Amino acid sequence: MKIVCIGRNYVEHIEELNNERPSEPVLFIKPDSALLGRECPFAIPEFSDDIHYEVEVVVKITKVGKHIEPKFAHKYYDEVTVGIDFTARDMQSKLKEKGLPWEKAKAFDGSAMLGEFIDKQELENLYDTTFSLIQNGNTVQEASTAQMIWNIDETIAEVSKYFTLKKGDLIFTGTPKGVGKVNEGDVLEGTLAGKKLFRLNVK
Repeated sequence: MKIVCIGRNYVEHIEELNNERPSEPVLFIKPDSALLGRECPFAIPEFSDDIHYEVEVVVKITKVGKHIEPKFAHKYYDEVTVGIDFTARDMQSKLKEKGLPWEKAKAFDGSAMLGEFIDKQELENLYDTTFSLIQNGNTVQEASTAQMIWNIDETIAEVSKYFTLKKGDLIFTGTPKGVGKVNEGDVLEGTLAGKKLFRLNVK
C-alpha cells in the first residue's frame, strides 16, 4: 500500500503559502509507516516546532490501474473520506530553500491520518462536496471539492501515468486554504458533506 499526495491543488492555499501555481499536479509519496493507527492520537514529533494540519479528501483505490483515462477513473474507487496530511512546515521551508526533497517534512511516522470511509454513492455530488477541519471547536479549513484545480478523476489519471495504482492505495487530493499549527491538547475533527468522519487528539 502506498500513499500518493497532491500538492498545490487549491488556488487560495497556493496563495497563502506564497507558492507558484503549477502547470501540472505536484505529486509526492508517503510510506505506509506514515499512516497513523486507528484510534491513536497524533504525537507531535520532537524534530519540529511547527507541525501544520492540512485536511484533504482521500480516495481508496479498489483495483490495479496504469495510464487510466480521466473518464474511466471513477471506476477505480468506491469509498472516500477526509484525512490530514501533517507537515513539518519549518523543516519543509528549509528543505525547499535548498532544493531538497520534502520527505522528512511530509512522510514521517504518523503524518497521514484517515477518517472513516464512506461509499461515494452516499454523496449527492462528489465533485462539489464540502469538507472541513475543526480545531478545538473552531472551523479552520472549509472548502468544496469543486475548488480543486484538478478534480479527483483527473488526479487519479495523472498519478497513474507515473505509479501503477494497486488495491488499497490511498490518494490525498490536496488541501484548501486555512492550514495552521497544531498544539499539544488540540482536538481535530473532520467532516465531509456534513458527516463527521474523524475526531483526533493531539499530544
